[in-house]
Amino acid sequence: MKKLWLAIGIVVSLSACDFSKYKLVKEYDFETRFEKSGGTETGTYAEVISFYEQLADAYPSISIEEFGETDAGLPLHLVTYNGNEEKDLEKLRKSHSVILINNGIHPGESDGIDATMMLFRDMALDSVRSPKNTLVATIPIYNVGGALNRNSTTRTNQNGPKEYGFRGNARNYDLNRDFIKADTKNAQTFYEIFHYLNPDVFIDNHVSNGADYQYTLTHLFTQHDKLGGNLGDYLQKKMMPALEDSLKAKDWDITPYVNVFNQVPEDGFSQFMDYPRYSTGYAALWNTLGMMVETHMLKPYDKRVMGTYELMKSMIRITDSESTIIKDLRNQARRKYLTDRSYNLNFEVDKENPTSREFKGYKAEKITSNITGRERLKYDREEAFTEEIDYYDNYKVSQEIEIPRAYIIPQGWWQVLNRLKMNNIKMETLDRDTIIQVEVYKIEDYKTTETAYEGHYLHQDTKVSKSVQKINFRKGDFLITTFQDGARYLIETLEPTAVDSFFNWNFFDTVLQQKEGFSPYVFEDIAQRMLEEDTQLKKEFEEKKLKDSGFNEDWYAQLEWLHKRSENYEAAHLRYPVFRLPR
Repeated sequence: MKKLWLAIGIVVSLSACDFSKYKLVKEYDFETRFEKSGGTETGTYAEVISFYEQLADAYPSISIEEFGETDAGLPLHLVTYNGNEEKDLEKLRKSHSVILINNGIHPGESDGIDATMMLFRDMALDSVRSPKNTLVATIPIYNVGGALNRNSTTRTNQNGPKEYGFRGNARNYDLNRDFIKADTKNAQTFYEIFHYLNPDVFIDNHVSNGADYQYTLTHLFTQHDKLGGNLGDYLQKKMMPALEDSLKAKDWDITPYVNVFNQVPEDGFSQFMDYPRYSTGYAALWNTLGMMVETHMLKPYDKRVMGTYELMKSMIRITDSESTIIKDLRNQARRKYLTDRSYNLNFEVDKENPTSREFKGYKAEKITSNITGRERLKYDREEAFTEEIDYYDNYKVSQEIEIPRAYIIPQGWWQVLNRLKMNNIKMETLDRDTIIQVEVYKIEDYKTTETAYEGHYLHQDTKVSKSVQKINFRKGDFLITTFQDGARYLIETLEPTAVDSFFNWNFFDTVLQQKEGFSPYVFEDIAQRMLEEDTQLKKEFEEKKLKDSGFNEDWYAQLEWLHKRSENYEAAHLRYPVFRLPR
């Protein structure tokens, strides 16, 4: 694209004016670095933001705003294409769909950054068919710190561009693991943008790792069983096939994200489960139709960018034509979670019901590695094949819970409460000290990772027991009803057995440690009185010594067992400090 010249419409008398007073012509350059380099380079952070600023200056259909802050100390930008005369977002949202495109979450995966710049320019220029019923917004570069940490070596497996950003953000977080825990300012500012737009469709642009195959484009839609209901059916049976058909008509084949590691795809693979830590999993909590674009790392950079460009055009066109249907399905989903009594909390792959799909791959074999002397995988691009494979895209419910009428969270757990507030969760404070009968979870078991994962030692396989107790709450503690649009978000974060619950992300770890103990020489006398006064306790104690030789030989373990059954044992130990009001 050549330079674009825009004349300012000022009517002056040529004879009467001093031209030095006026800037009659303003020059813009809307040719991206990607285009200037022949498809081998991507823009720097400064170049990308400058491009959109100029675009917004030149065209009324484009706007650019700053939001919040990132860990790099700079704001996030939101760029919007709106071809309508109506500019009020609240009014537009009633009649129009909203698409949010996220780019540069991993800045080394820069395909979407370049593709979206060209797409917004072309929509502004009317050189592509612009949407009539859809507002299109983008975060140009989400991981600002990673984009500023530019290099040409860290993407070991990737075929271009020449230079790119780094995966970790300014504090070395992987931002696509942070959407539910929000340890970073990036995620906290994303909340502000997401709830400001309330997008109907969310696209997050990436580049894949994994196997080798013929496709440049793969899609990773939100797992439809997890999304659930009519909305999940629509995503699986209408939107995904429509995208695949649209791209095929443009000679761009696409397949689901190839979820394998060190194995061949033709053996079959399962759909990636996008839990709420991931962008599309978070979006699903708000009944937003989400997909990640995963271009193939080994394909040429120019082809990957243009494939991303065409995919986004197709998704915008589908959303624009289906705008009314999508909005209606989202409203149905919101109402569903206001009235349902139960919630499907956890899932597992349904191995009995795979989907058969055509797959275009390359033959591979296991050969002996010259380095390790062990087996290694090697693909042969001279041996392409097309065959039917098993794709495990159906998941079945592994845990269902009853939805409470409300949760009560004591005010001391401000880190959790702050995250709820960032997500516009409605809550009210108790106006006086009071005793309320509630359901109480006790943490019975959990496993913890041995190595750090995104700033945490993540819990998993959490098990709880539930009882009904009368609990003393204080004035200022928070009552949070589930009868609100954020019901799914509340359940997924506050139910401790959910994969990405706040418990599993270590927000409540202090309850896992006992704070008060005992001195054995003092407690011996108390323990003896307990056994003398409680015959059932004495029976259980003696049976445990008989059945458990280790326990029988460990005097301290015996005293501790008794202490946990005494009135001296603290109630807070292993008691999950989020309480449920049953319906």
